[in-house]
Amino acid sequence: MALGEGMVAALTQLSPWEAVAVILAVAYLLLAMRESAWCWYCAFASTAIYTALLWHASLLMQSLLNGYYMAMAVYGWWQWRRGGTSHEGVAISRWPWRRHGLLGVAVALAAAVTGYMLDTTSDAAWPYVDSLITWGSVAVTWMVAKKILENWLYWIVINSVCIFMYFDRGLYLSSTLFAFYVVIAIFGYYSWRSSERQADVSFA
Repeated sequence: MALGEGMVAALTQLSPWEAVAVILAVAYLLLAMRESAWCWYCAFASTAIYTALLWHASLLMQSLLNGYYMAMAVYGWWQWRRGGTSHEGVAISRWPWRRHGLLGVAVALAAAVTGYMLDTTSDAAWPYVDSLITWGSVAVTWMVAKKILENWLYWIVINSVCIFMYFDRGLYLSSTLFAFYVVIAIFGYYSWRSSERQADVSFA
């Protein structure tokens, strides 16, 4: 099937609820880029829909992952609105390289364990890469909630890998969506960095 035909087929098979979830997911990123706490409302609604859709599709682990995203939407909203020492919302901050290194090691170890389990007990495609993306997404979502500037750089890498992984599985629409996510992440990084320069930022 040609690429164009595959995308048309994907569009025609897109359910109304899935379409709403995708729109809300894009709105979440655009609002997060603007540091609007409304992004978490969109995130909660989008992941709630995906939790139900993926559970119905028997993708239980992905459904549970979206359940985690729902919880993080609540936590993120609280951090952005009531977090910080003054309870007026967290400010954009950065992590030292050592903390990034520890995060990378933790994600890699978790991905190695789950990747091995998937590789040896199932016919999962891209087991190690899929595991790395999943655990990376779990960690970076927490970074978004804490307004860690470098989260956008991680999303650029994660979403770039997703483009090829989803394309390989014939999910052309999702692959295109992740390409859009990469563009948003790039703008998000520069937008937050600009805001950081205008504020008194303490390094976490």
